[in-house]
Amino acid sequence: MKIPKKMKTDSSRRKFIKQSVIASSVFIVPRHVLGGIGFTAPSDQLVLAAIGAGGKGTSDIKNASVNGREKVHALCDVDFSGSAKRSVENFPKAKLYNDYREMLDKEKDIDAVTISTPDHVHAPAAVFAMERGKHVYVQKPMTHNIREARVLTEMARQKKVVSQMGNQGASNPLLKMVQGWVDSGKLGKISKVQIWTNRPVWPQGFAMPAPDESKKPKDLYWDLWLGPAEYKPYTPNLHPFNWRGWWDYGTGALGDVGCHLIDIPFRTLGLKYPTDAECSVGSVYTQMWNADYHPEGCPPSSFITIHFAATAKSQAPIEMTWSDGGIRPSHPEIVPADHDIGGSNSANGVLIIGEKGLISTNINDSSPLTPKLYLNDGTTEFGSEPEKYDEPEYGHQRKWVDACKAGFDSKEHKALTSSFDYAGPMTETVLMGNLAIRSYMLRKENGKGQMDYYGRKKLLWDGEKMKITNIEDANQFVGRTYRNGWNV
Repeated sequence: MKIPKKMKTDSSRRKFIKQSVIASSVFIVPRHVLGGIGFTAPSDQLVLAAIGAGGKGTSDIKNASVNGREKVHALCDVDFSGSAKRSVENFPKAKLYNDYREMLDKEKDIDAVTISTPDHVHAPAAVFAMERGKHVYVQKPMTHNIREARVLTEMARQKKVVSQMGNQGASNPLLKMVQGWVDSGKLGKISKVQIWTNRPVWPQGFAMPAPDESKKPKDLYWDLWLGPAEYKPYTPNLHPFNWRGWWDYGTGALGDVGCHLIDIPFRTLGLKYPTDAECSVGSVYTQMWNADYHPEGCPPSSFITIHFAATAKSQAPIEMTWSDGGIRPSHPEIVPADHDIGGSNSANGVLIIGEKGLISTNINDSSPLTPKLYLNDGTTEFGSEPEKYDEPEYGHQRKWVDACKAGFDSKEHKALTSSFDYAGPMTETVLMGNLAIRSYMLRKENGKGQMDYYGRKKLLWDGEKMKITNIEDANQFVGRTYRNGWNV
């Protein structure tokens, strides 16, 4: 591992002190005595910065600080008048920046960054940080598109940085129960996975709001918020949260919770790249016979089918279905009618279905996972509910910090549940659903003056080459175009 300049300096300083003590025979009081139990010497602290200090970024950087054990040196946000104020209050000595590029070029001592921006800035910020040798913690989804996920996965290996995606439920110990049921063969051959969510819970499925510069918050750096997206005047109702439903910035319901829900079967069944994807979406009619057409944004609901080749754990090819907008699967006959499927009120969940029974689990974020096993012979086994843990978000950020300090390829690094080696391919699968949705909206006028929606087919996917092989126009959604200065 290439050792950052600050770590070299600290190592040299510790060596010098040790040699000086031996030479002079001066007694030194151990630092844990001087500082008390739990004291961490400054030379042993990881120097952290936050890119996106509000919203989810507030808890990401706070949890990464491990109750002050590590040093939060700088905070970056495009609007410190919003929820980012909480991070400033938590870390009053941190230096403040609006542009992460300026922060990382000026603050050479930074070892690692948390990235908790809107989805479209995840990859540009992570690339900029990794190019400078910084370890990265990136909120889910890891990237805005499939190509970016592949780039970040390969760059983390090349630059030998420790990475982690912020799907904190991946560190939930109860996942071992689900994994055990699968590995023990209790379900037999597994051929189907059903996943659903009540998202979106934000405005979605209509035309993009019109720009209105007069409504821009005084302290918001709008151009920096746009980042890699095409420039447009300030548009209300995007920042700080409702950007999720617009393709230039967000990744819809899949991007919001897909990395929590799809993670469970992807991990436990040992999946990798899908072989194909197809979808249908909900329509809105504001006039007779003509569905509203807003390809710039996500639809109000969608249903997606993705196939995978058999794995050692599934023993059969897998059909995975995803539904959002509150659409959920039918209640399985094997599950009593008065039992929720998935989580509370059956609002979000995963069903892993085999020849001998099924597993039902909740969304894998910070909600109770509530794993339940139902077998055809009447056997049942349930996980604990509710769950109690000693540290926030199952220690997901803290484990990343410990791995950063241990170094690339350390046992701590290899033990991470969402380093990019795993999170990259899983994110690609999540975003494959969005590629299908966007392809579904492709259209062109035919000779009769009518619109042909030529992307409404099963999309055949070559995962190694990152390419749709049967509809060339669909490949435009594998990546995106970038404004100058924000390239990936």
